[in-house]
Amino acid sequence: MKKTVNQKAWFFVLPVVLLVAFNAIIPLMTVVNYSVQETFGDNIFFWEGVTWYEQILHSDRFHDALLRQLLFTGIILVIQIPLGVAIALAMPRKGPWVSVCLVLMALPLLIPWNVVGAIWNIFALPDIGLLGRSINALGFDYNYTQDPLAAWATVVLMDVWHWTSLVVLLAYAGLISIPDAYYQAAKIDGAHAWAVFRYIQLPKMKRVLTIAVLLRFMDSFMIYTEPFVLTGGGPGNATTFLSIDLVKIALGQFDLGPAAAMSLIYFLIILLLSWVFYTLMMRNEEQ
Repeated sequence: MKKTVNQKAWFFVLPVVLLVAFNAIIPLMTVVNYSVQETFGDNIFFWEGVTWYEQILHSDRFHDALLRQLLFTGIILVIQIPLGVAIALAMPRKGPWVSVCLVLMALPLLIPWNVVGAIWNIFALPDIGLLGRSINALGFDYNYTQDPLAAWATVVLMDVWHWTSLVVLLAYAGLISIPDAYYQAAKIDGAHAWAVFRYIQLPKMKRVLTIAVLLRFMDSFMIYTEPFVLTGGGPGNATTFLSIDLVKIALGQFDLGPAAAMSLIYFLIILLLSWVFYTLMMRNEEQ
């Protein structure tokens, strides 16, 4: 007897397909179209081929912005992943303080990105900001509007404050999923704290930490609003990351062709690095 396959379920998927096409595929194809053409307005286009891609890939400006972006992402991952795990380990597993800690950890994540930039803009001002005045009162010459190192430190500190909570919550979710029997067995065997962390807690957190690393990598590599509101990419080009430089080219200079080509290269870099991160972490977990 021949089995009849009901294809009506596709009608339920169709709205999602149309929504994705409208929000992602059509805009992406528009960017691809702009990246191979030149326009001077009035919807008049001239074919340029791969000229814009070659221009971007050989541009020192792009290389410098990419280097700053990679450096920022590397610093963020090195700080936030261990710090998030340490905070999650210090949080209580039972009792009334669990809810209090979880709410406090979630608060920074609820603040809009532009508001975070505005908060830290005021907080870190060297003359009226609490952070700026406190650092200067200790004898340090701190002014993130003029000193590139201070601007970098402020942007990194702002991102750590804003997003470490995400790592904490993911790591905490992995920790509370560990049965008490594991800890009881470790106590009977006389295992010390480091052995418990290495052989019980860390293996149970591997999957959530993989998600945390991927999310933080993608978010930090695409960061725009917070540093733009805080420093505007300055002083000079010290904190001009790829996203900020892309907006300057697209909206500031109105070079739509180079901006479209750069956005596609930017997208492919994120896609490639995310795939590499995921592949390496999954291979390590299998081993």
